[in-house]
Amino acid sequence: MGADYVQTPNMDKLAASGTLFTDGYVPANHCRPSLQSLMTGTLPIDHEKAVQQLLQQETSNKRFDSPESQQLFERDFKHHAMKSFETLPKLLAQKGYSSFQGGKWWEFNYQNGGFTHGMTNGWTAEERKPGHNWFKKFMGGDGLQLARATMEPVYDFIDKNGDQSFFMWYAPELPHYPLNAPEKYYALYRDKDMTESAKRYYANCTWFDDGVGELIRYLKEKGKFENTLFVYVNDNGWEQNPDQEFRADSMRWHNGGDKGKLSMYDQSFRTPIIFSWEGHIAKNVRKADLMHSADIPATILDYVGMEVPNNYFGQSYKAVIEGTQANLRTEIIGNITQSRSETDMMGRKLEGYWIRDKNWFFNWNATDDVYALFNMNKDPLNKVNSAEQFPDLVKKYSKKVMDWRAAKK
Repeated sequence: MGADYVQTPNMDKLAASGTLFTDGYVPANHCRPSLQSLMTGTLPIDHEKAVQQLLQQETSNKRFDSPESQQLFERDFKHHAMKSFETLPKLLAQKGYSSFQGGKWWEFNYQNGGFTHGMTNGWTAEERKPGHNWFKKFMGGDGLQLARATMEPVYDFIDKNGDQSFFMWYAPELPHYPLNAPEKYYALYRDKDMTESAKRYYANCTWFDDGVGELIRYLKEKGKFENTLFVYVNDNGWEQNPDQEFRADSMRWHNGGDKGKLSMYDQSFRTPIIFSWEGHIAKNVRKADLMHSADIPATILDYVGMEVPNNYFGQSYKAVIEGTQANLRTEIIGNITQSRSETDMMGRKLEGYWIRDKNWFFNWNATDDVYALFNMNKDPLNKVNSAEQFPDLVKKYSKKVMDWRAAKK
């Protein structure tokens, strides 16, 4: 995306080998809802509504001993709700695809997503108790070892799969905190003119990049590279500029700067999206078409010759990649349910909405009734709030998000 101070040679090659969408967007400002959209092709607000409907069906005829037992049931149900959805691995299985989950996965175990193989195996009641680092289990358990500690589960899956078609969820917990990249990656930045927190974060980025290189190397070694479609996307944005120092600030050391993760700025949602397939997708193509990450599963299904389910929000971008269509989306509208908090590392509950179109990024903090408007052509980093300068635009975008909110209820 143009930052020359981060070393990502393998990602650079991947981007150059296919089509890079510079204006890709995820639906949420933190990871789990964004990852759910990649699995189900739906928006988080629709996914949550569907989960609540399933929960009501499950509890309508149940009797609980206490409010606490009901809360426990509802919490556990939500951990397993993904198994009730028509996920991408389940759909691909209809075409004979086996599937592998590795890395971040919040849906208890890989089987709940319809994967045939995986690294995340859930947790026990004992592991939910204090002192067992349950949050790591919640985030992906053994799957979090991918790329940080091992690539063997990926290699084993590829080897055992033979000639069967496969789908792989390669989602290492990188460059996510902890920022503890091995010395060989940190050494690349040690003497650079940048803050220590920048050095540590960029080292983690290069560590992730190395894992991408290892995956591609192994597929080439096994003769599978040329028949593999690669797709890259972030699950949320992050802010760490070379001159920003966050080590003395625990919340920002864990979550990055205020315009990234758990914020309502453009940077929290924007992501590069890459499609690369040797011999099938043109190389060195950059597109500024607005694209939603929920469009990724729809596009994958189109590439394998399957129809996109009617309940998918996502649209196939295969024709856009091939250059026969353009501008499928003139705007993207989303919502958030959590935002930054100085007192809680996980954020605070907040109702918020945002719109990105070709020229503007608008957000509305409905909880605090605060509006913001940013000119994406002149102010892509959202430094100047132009809401007071353009009241008619604020009025227009406010109506759009309110209509969207009403339609989602």
